Amino acid sequence: MGWAATELRCLLPLRSGARTMGAEHLAFYGKVMKNEKLTTDEYDALEQVARGIKTERPSACVARNAKRLSGLKLLSYARDGRLSITEKAQQLLFLRRCIMGLRAVAADPLTRLESDVAYFLGKKAHIVARAEGEGHDISDKGRDSLADIDTLGL
Repeated sequence: MGWAATELRCLLPLRSGARTMGAEHLAFYGKVMKNEKLTTDEYDALEQVARGIKTERPSACVARNAKRLSGLKLLSYARDGRLSITEKAQQLLFLRRCIMGLRAVAADPLTRLESDVAYFLGKKAHIVARAEGEGHDISDKGRDSLADIDTLGL
């Protein structure tokens, strides 16, 4: 275990017996979000760049937020001036989708989740397939994770 893993584990206070999404995942999300709260507009800009900018000029949303996001190491400029998202941004967007998916399942068990989000949440035992066949139910571990996420303000 390197210093980076130790640093990630020290970021969030973990209660003994806390069943969360995985300390390393929440620590990453908490580290990015600790002093660097992103707005909805900045998340939209990240998602637009992740999907790919099809024209030479980025949208107004991306242009407005590119400087701050590149300063946070979430966007990078190529030598030809094209924008791309970094691995840190990919992880941030995926964790955001997982948290939103977990909240959606808690609100409505018949919510359809993206396949990668459903796989991740299922693998981490936060959701279980419903016996009726459609949708998912949130597990006790998932409820605990949502409680932890809400207390962190994520």
